[in-house]
Amino acid sequence: MRISEGWLEGVVCCPSEHCNERPAGCDVSLLVIHNISLPPACFGGGFVQPFFTGQLDPSLHPCFAEIADLRVSAHFLIERDGTVTQFVSCDRRAWHAGASCYGGRENCNDFSIGIELEGTDELPYADAQYDALVSLTRVLQTAYPAITNHRITGHEFIAPGRKTDPGPAFDWRRYLQALVCSHRVQGEH
Repeated sequence: MRISEGWLEGVVCCPSEHCNERPAGCDVSLLVIHNISLPPACFGGGFVQPFFTGQLDPSLHPCFAEIADLRVSAHFLIERDGTVTQFVSCDRRAWHAGASCYGGRENCNDFSIGIELEGTDELPYADAQYDALVSLTRVLQTAYPAITNHRITGHEFIAPGRKTDPGPAFDWRRYLQALVCSHRVQGEH
């Protein structure tokens, strides 16, 4: 896998208009992990794609009525089976973090890439998701070297009190150890 002009080759592409240009001279230097499920705690319904593209039908579920008009997106979604979908070019500003701050720098959307995992704060994420997340992260780190392992965070940490994802169910240790191991294996070739 590789990124060409901000788009990851070989994944599902579902372009969203819920994005804009990054500020001039802004570096892509942060990776933000999120979770999402629509309806809440329901997986595999295919509702995230229409939500991120402004096409969610509010009549399909009672909870959709209050979110259908929101204009949000992420760069990527990783479903339970490991399928990766890209919504926004990594070179553009996706609307995933909202009011946020990392390392004293406000407006994380300006300089971050957002990855949504299909899941909830409380339910364990699937092995296929961790595998896909590690692979995707490595590709992003190659294309955007300022995203080091120390510049990967969760939505809960950049918007504390407002957001809780990816939550306690996300195994940060497993993910970061897998990244370290993949760095070592790549370095041996």
